[in-house]
Amino acid sequence: MRIQFTLNGIARTVTVEPGMNAQKFLQTVMHIPSVRSGDDGTGYIGNDVILVDQTPMSAQRLIAAQLHGRDIRTVESLSPEPGKLSDLQRALVDSGAVQDGYNSPAAALLLHDLLNRVAEPDRAQVQDALSGLFVRDCGYEPFFTAIELYLARRQGRDMEPAPSFRPEYREVGKPRARVDGQGLAGGMKAFVEDRVAPEALVLHMLRSPHAHAYITEIDTSEAETMPGVHLIVTHENCPETNYTQAGQGFPEPSPHDRRMFNRKVRHVGDRVAAVVAETHEAAQAAMDRIRVEYEVLEPVLNIEQAEREGAPLVHGGPQEYVVGAPDDLDEMNRDSDPRDGKITYQFPIGANPRKNIAASISGGLGDTEAGFEQADVVLEQTYKTGQIYCTPPETHVVYTHMDNNRVVVHASTQVPWHVRRLVATVLGLPQNRVRVVKERVGGGYGSKQDILLEDVCAWATYRTNRPVYSHYTRTEEFTACSSRHPMTIRVKLGAKKDGTLTAVEMHSKADTGPYGNHCLTVPMNACSKSLPLFLCDNVSFSVTIFYSNILPTGAYQGYGAPQGSFALQTAIAELAHELGMSHMDVVEKNRVRQGSRLELMRILGEGREGVAADIESCGLGDALKRGAQSMELDTPATSNDPDVCIGKGFAIIQQGSGLPGLDQANGRVCLCSDGSVLVQQGGADLGTGLDTVMAKMAAETMQVPLDKVAVVSGDTDATPFDTGAYASSGTFFSGGAAMLAARDLHKKVLKRAAHILETSVDDLRLDYPGVVTGGPRELTLAQIAHDAESGEGLGPIWGRGSFTTEHHAIPYGAHFAQVAVNKRTGEVRVQKYHALHDCGTPINPELAAGQIYGGALKSMGHALWEEMVLDETGTPENPTMEEYCAPGMLDIPEDFRADFVVTDDPHGPFGAKSISEIATNGAAPAIAEAIHDAVGVWIRDWPFTPEKILRAMGTL
Repeated sequence: MRIQFTLNGIARTVTVEPGMNAQKFLQTVMHIPSVRSGDDGTGYIGNDVILVDQTPMSAQRLIAAQLHGRDIRTVESLSPEPGKLSDLQRALVDSGAVQDGYNSPAAALLLHDLLNRVAEPDRAQVQDALSGLFVRDCGYEPFFTAIELYLARRQGRDMEPAPSFRPEYREVGKPRARVDGQGLAGGMKAFVEDRVAPEALVLHMLRSPHAHAYITEIDTSEAETMPGVHLIVTHENCPETNYTQAGQGFPEPSPHDRRMFNRKVRHVGDRVAAVVAETHEAAQAAMDRIRVEYEVLEPVLNIEQAEREGAPLVHGGPQEYVVGAPDDLDEMNRDSDPRDGKITYQFPIGANPRKNIAASISGGLGDTEAGFEQADVVLEQTYKTGQIYCTPPETHVVYTHMDNNRVVVHASTQVPWHVRRLVATVLGLPQNRVRVVKERVGGGYGSKQDILLEDVCAWATYRTNRPVYSHYTRTEEFTACSSRHPMTIRVKLGAKKDGTLTAVEMHSKADTGPYGNHCLTVPMNACSKSLPLFLCDNVSFSVTIFYSNILPTGAYQGYGAPQGSFALQTAIAELAHELGMSHMDVVEKNRVRQGSRLELMRILGEGREGVAADIESCGLGDALKRGAQSMELDTPATSNDPDVCIGKGFAIIQQGSGLPGLDQANGRVCLCSDGSVLVQQGGADLGTGLDTVMAKMAAETMQVPLDKVAVVSGDTDATPFDTGAYASSGTFFSGGAAMLAARDLHKKVLKRAAHILETSVDDLRLDYPGVVTGGPRELTLAQIAHDAESGEGLGPIWGRGSFTTEHHAIPYGAHFAQVAVNKRTGEVRVQKYHALHDCGTPINPELAAGQIYGGALKSMGHALWEEMVLDETGTPENPTMEEYCAPGMLDIPEDFRADFVVTDDPHGPFGAKSISEIATNGAAPAIAEAIHDAVGVWIRDWPFTPEKILRAMGTL
């Protein structure tokens, strides 16, 4: 059928298929990349919004025929000229509201519509306008700043989008537009789905309906003969390689406990078969013709079931060790079942799959038994955390194709170099025949540290010699993706009457689910990112991780620290209550300080012995003081509603800045012929602004304007090795490598200038804007580059930087919450939330603030609403965005603040430490204490539902 409509001011007449979805039509037929899909057609995410006759509508809820006769506007209509941003879009970029960027075009369009209706909207009107848009990265607060900034500029008023820090620097510590902001805010092609060739095949995955079962028979014969089907992959014809999906440094501290497809399925949604076909319809039809018979087994659905005597074994296959095999390995393998597949350990991690133990470790300092004997008060409590999902707006997606005899993988990933290694291993290829290109990532939050699709798509391309595209549905994102490990943590504290800690014990049990990716390191982080906050001579810990048949777990922003922080920080607050002391006084008496030496870090390594930490920067003192003042912590808040009680609480938190002794980042900074600068760095910008960090490192060091620096990152062919964007390593490691490379280039530029000028290099300096002074005449960077590349030159000039360290640069924070608790309904509303952070030097202040807001709101979601619920068969009951209940715009606090306590870390680039993960650690313990302050009950398990509060109060 033919339809006529106006698209962004241009009349169009187009033939469309009857019933074709409007979002698909606009994106694939009309080539409007900004109208995206992230929620299986429900419109919940909101990134499919368009203006239909000036009214916002969900394109996924329309068919193309409904556009007939209508005026359709997308974000592309906002550009004053091609490639340029509108004033509103520029304000969104400058305020830090554009982070991963996947939903940024929709935000711009919705706010444009609001401003057309309301000249100066207030906070409530902005909230209403964006209430249908799901944003996970920046916590929504920067959108209010963007509106203020837009209005100020229109009215000719001066306004900075964020405070500036470190006045001695020109770019570092100053709010600057992110280097990729124009493309992201403008809806330009940037993501994996934008790279797919029209002739690409599609890959659909047939998934298990059972939580625990053997595949006894699988018949693909009928499906293979169906029109358009090119390949079907099952456990019978996939590579035999065992591996882990964890994107960690090799050798990984995770068991290699899976193949591409297994004969045994271990969770609802586990892989059964992959169908590669010409169209989605052909792939789905073929999946419907695959006949699978199962031997259904009893599922293991929690820690208690996993550790029960005689429990079903999730992994009952043979075990092997690369190094460090136990003496009784033959005995352990005696009754193994080959149908389960083998487990390969790179080194011992305390595993015993015959007891469903995926990994375990314990250790300590001093003598906790003696410490408890010395205590006047001993407190012991158990805390539980649930299974929480990352819910990125962009679900997992990959596009693969052949380039001669090389496999090219376009991925939305945090770890391009680990993807290359794993794909090469699974395909049996040398790494030089695999190229990975990290496209822009529409939200990762840890889940895209795991390799969930790249292996299968790459294999399909390698087998068919055709490009292959696969994109998770939202249901798959819930059932076949990484999530936060459920944990049960027992904390025991001993203290003197004056509040001095005499002993600390922390014993954790974690549920890794069906596979062991990150099984040791995430639960270990629950200890290593919480225990060092308090100085005590007697500390012990243990971690035991169990296999089960819940949905998969893995990496999620915070990486175990939110669970550990909730347990230990809440226990400290409870201890203060038992002592009759203020929580603040107990914290101040025992907390870490600048100058502390943390021997505990030596025994809290990730799969190996760690490194003791000398704390050379710590802003906790100022954070606590400023937060207590802004929250008026010592002044009780009152409510006008007799059913509502108000309480306050706080927590101190920490994270890391990469993994000392394990991580490595490398960079090149090249001087181009015209004097501009090109940074080539293997790091992965997930929306955190890492590319802008690296550009600022180069601009500051080379004394050039930021717009003279371009960045190429995350391409394994075009950049040097980088461990990846996890463990809060981006600014510290990747930024550090860029800084070192720029320093190397700076040195070489002066050396070459000295040769040209026939003078001593000691007399020269590089001044802004890229001019060498101090010699007989000035030389621009362009003149130096031209000389280097001339017939008599020594060749192009570029600097190299490799960043490794044994030093810890620990970021600290203090989070303060004020909540209102309704005594009749149990409902909790966060009224105020103030997050104060020591991240050293905030390199990008506006983007760093967005990271804090986003992390804090995720933590509020964990504490109050979010939880994956499984029934007795292991089937999820809420695998949709509507039912899962992640926080949205209407859930943010009325008073939401992110502030910086600036320190200068001697080991970080320009004094910087990390910021991306730490903010997820504070809300749960701060809100738990605030609830107790309001109604007198401690809630010790996530989420803090109204039912739990009412039961604790004895009214339900």
